[in-house]
Amino acid sequence: MEHDLSPTALSELRRPRPYPAVSVLTPTHRREPENAQDPVRLRNVVAEAKKQLEADPAVSRERRTDVVHQLDQALAEVDLAHAEDGLVIFAAPGEHQVWSLARTVPERVVLSDTFLTRNLVSARAAERPFWVLSVSSDRVTLWSGGTDRVTEDTSGGFPLTRNPENFDAERQQRIGDMPSTFRDEDTRHFLREADGVMGLVLRRQPRPLYVTGEQAALSLLDEVGGVTRDAVHLAHGGLAHGTPDAVWQAVRPLVADEARRGTDAVTRALDSARGHKAFAAGVDEIWQSAQEGRVRLLAVEENYRVTVRDVVDGHLVPAESDDLDSREDIVDEIVEQCLETGADVRFVPDGTLGEVDGIAGVLRY
Repeated sequence: MEHDLSPTALSELRRPRPYPAVSVLTPTHRREPENAQDPVRLRNVVAEAKKQLEADPAVSRERRTDVVHQLDQALAEVDLAHAEDGLVIFAAPGEHQVWSLARTVPERVVLSDTFLTRNLVSARAAERPFWVLSVSSDRVTLWSGGTDRVTEDTSGGFPLTRNPENFDAERQQRIGDMPSTFRDEDTRHFLREADGVMGLVLRRQPRPLYVTGEQAALSLLDEVGGVTRDAVHLAHGGLAHGTPDAVWQAVRPLVADEARRGTDAVTRALDSARGHKAFAAGVDEIWQSAQEGRVRLLAVEENYRVTVRDVVDGHLVPAESDDLDSREDIVDEIVEQCLETGADVRFVPDGTLGEVDGIAGVLRY
């Protein structure tokens, strides 16, 4: 199952497909007893997708057979033992993908000529993705981080490795001079190269960057680095050869501190916007502003969800999920629209926004 939505992956998902491109969404659960319902719900929603394919006169028999086969393959790849909060299956002639999301999704089936991506975009924004670069004298490993995990990432050709020189082992044993490896010119070149490759990754996928390593390695990066010099440094050796869980446990306190600082900054920005008459709140007002490209900063409480429907004058009103034309993922639509128009989207802990009912923004004008 896929987790990490890069700009390249998103662009590929958004390209038009031969009809039908099928999107199957269902909420999932991480823990018992709620997760007991997941296998049944998943089978039922996939069965609904097949039913819609069968009933659609625009789908030829050959394409229907192909897409049904893709759905069956996708279903076989789902690992509910490692489920998160939402699951998305994409299937089209000749292809399928399964995405696990750390954000819930509404249960639905959509047949179109493109895949439904807004829930993936919103989940990625909510995860606050970051990079971790773990360095040593002979290996540099890149990790992609999200809400509650890191996974190894091979962007840019990581991990970078080299055969270390045969340092004077007797001298190291005699005087304990292990940091001498980081005064070696070949090591300097190796870490300078890693810094350059990391710079390319950041240009393609800008994210906060944490760098881990022995203090000697971090000091060397201060001398020879560019993007790594300006990153958050954590003096913790061994992680270049470590496990994802070890890396996550090491950086978790730093990520939590950064999240708290980010929430405080959002709160200050919203308070300032009130005084400058650049403040908007509530799903209807934010939706209107997002459609006009006016939102500069969007703040959404992490578990805020609301079902709405359109009324005649274009405003949104509360609705039930089974109402005609109800829109269960309107918050995800708003998030995607704001990101498309260059807004800064921040998810904040529940209750942060107080009386504004889960969603607020700072307007450009």
